Amino acid sequence: MQDFSISPREMASSFWRNRSLIKVLTKREVVGRYRGSFLGILWSFFNPLLMLTVYTFVFSVVFQARWTGGSESKTEFALVLFAGMMMFSFFSECINRAPSLILSNVNYVKKVVFPIDILPWVSLGAALFHFLISLFVWLIAYVILFGVPQPTVLLLPLLLMPLTLLVMSLSWMLAALGVYLRDISQFIGIATTMLMFLSPIFYPAEALPDTYRKLIYLNPLTVVIEQARDLLFWGKLPNWSMLTVYTLVATLIAWLGFAWFQKTRKGFADVL
Repeated sequence: MQDFSISPREMASSFWRNRSLIKVLTKREVVGRYRGSFLGILWSFFNPLLMLTVYTFVFSVVFQARWTGGSESKTEFALVLFAGMMMFSFFSECINRAPSLILSNVNYVKKVVFPIDILPWVSLGAALFHFLISLFVWLIAYVILFGVPQPTVLLLPLLLMPLTLLVMSLSWMLAALGVYLRDISQFIGIATTMLMFLSPIFYPAEALPDTYRKLIYLNPLTVVIEQARDLLFWGKLPNWSMLTVYTLVATLIAWLGFAWFQKTRKGFADVL
C-alpha cells in the first residue's frame, strides 16, 4: 500500500506542483455550479445582495440592532454586517462541502496518479471567487454611500491568509471523515448554522457581558470577523500580535489536517 508524505513541505509542494490543475478544476467548479440556470454566474452577484437585504431588515429594523460607536444609519449597519458575513460565508461554503468532497469525486480516488489532496484547494478556490464577488459588491456600495474606501482595505489579504489555512485544515479533516462517517455532512450543516449565530456577525463582541465575551473569543472566527470590520469599515489597523498568533496556530492546525488526510487516504478506495 502506498505511503503518502505528511511533512509540512509536502503540504505546500502539493499545492505548487498542481497549481495549474487546481486552477482548471476551480474554473470548472464555478462555471458548472451555474450551468443551465437563466442568470448563470450572475447568481454569484445577486445571492449576497439578497441575503444582505434580508439580514439588514431583520436585525436593524425588527430588532433595532446597532453597532457600538456607530450611528443610527441602516446603510452603515448593512455594510458592517456584510463585512462579517463575507468572512463567515467564505468559511461555511468550504466547510459545508468538505464532507462530500471525496464521495462526490470517487472516480478520482480510483486513479492512482490523481492528487486527491488538492480537492479542498479547488473548493476553497470556488469559495474565494464568491468572496471576491461579495467584496466587489461591498466596495461599490461603500463608494456610493460613503465615498472612497478606507486604505486599510488593502490589508485584507493578511486576514484572509490565516483564515484560508484554518479552512484548509478543517476541509482536509472533514473530507477524510466524510468517507468513513457518512452522517458527518448532516452534523456539519447544523454546526455551521449554529456557528453563524455564535459568531459576532450580527452584533459586536463588545455588546456581550464579560463572561460571554471571553467565551466568544474561543470561536476561531471571532478574530477574523472583528478585524475584517475594522479593516473594511472603521479604518483601523489589525491587532498585529493577535493576528501573528492566529496565523501561527492556523499554520500548525493546517498541517495537522493535512497529515490526518494523508494518513487516512490509504483506505478511501476500499471504503468507496
